[in-house]
Amino acid sequence: MKLQTTLAAAAAILSIASAAAAEPVVAKLQASITGAMKPVAGGAVFECLGDVCASRAPSADTGALRGCRELARQVGAVSTFGAASKPLSADQLAVCNESARK
Repeated sequence: MKLQTTLAAAAAILSIASAAAAEPVVAKLQASITGAMKPVAGGAVFECLGDVCASRAPSADTGALRGCRELARQVGAVSTFGAASKPLSADQLAVCNESARK
């Protein structure tokens, strides 16, 4: 019985972790892009239109500084970046934007 309870608890924790990892990562661009783009950054595909890019199936690196820098290289500087529950700080955004496409 203890084994079943332990397995059920482990499954619940993994389920919660998977749900948290699946939270969309959104970037608000400082300047709009023309047309639609689908850049890959942080191990995920972003869909970009106008001044917003979003990844619906992010990996663990997508919402991190690495993902931001990879996206900024392709679409330009960002004013916000990350999942709603864990956006990058102002200092992290400044580092990210050092990689921005000019």
